[in-house]
Amino acid sequence: MIPVHGKPLLEYIISALIFAGIKNFVIVVGYQKDQIIQFFKEGDNWGVNIEYIEQKEINGTGGALSICEDSIKDDHFYLTWGDILVQNSVYKEVLDVFKRENQDYVMVANESDDPYRGAAVYHKNNYCTGIIEKPSLGKSKSTLNNCGIFVFSKDIFPVLKMLKPSIRGEIELTDAINYGIQNKKWRVRLVRMKKAQFRGDFGNAKVYKQLKKDKSWLKELYH
Repeated sequence: MIPVHGKPLLEYIISALIFAGIKNFVIVVGYQKDQIIQFFKEGDNWGVNIEYIEQKEINGTGGALSICEDSIKDDHFYLTWGDILVQNSVYKEVLDVFKRENQDYVMVANESDDPYRGAAVYHKNNYCTGIIEKPSLGKSKSTLNNCGIFVFSKDIFPVLKMLKPSIRGEIELTDAINYGIQNKKWRVRLVRMKKAQFRGDFGNAKVYKQLKKDKSWLKELYH
């Protein structure tokens, strides 16, 4: 709900997903959840349906996803982080690739100088072959970073249930992806962003201050 040029960040994300064709939302909430719920309510002002699930145990990205299982009715679903914003066309491309190519798994990777803040994505022929969470600075052999935007099959939920916490004490979504690729023959299709394409990481305080100060990036959202 951090404000960015007159709107909370989450409203930009929801608007972009609506542009891509999404109508039904499940939002995982936690700290100061009432701010989110009171602002978006059931989604009527945006012409969508919104359900909220509280993550009472802060146990990672995989943990946050796992509590949504009963609320997801379709065989596939769209997932995005709540602190990452990209151009509207990227959100739409993910859904287009999923439908056009009949893919079970799609993920977005963005070019970076070093993916040590996120997760290094390794690939071959437009498919992810592995992903390393928070690699050491300067050690990654890939410049691709996990952007935090996906389409998944519901088959990911049994994998999440069997995972053990990482050394960070969290259920890592990246561990589920690696397990599926290595043990279940998942084909995870990559949508690769160009380095010049806009990606705002609002979880980075320095980046947030820059984006809040500068308005020029707003026009890039609609490219």
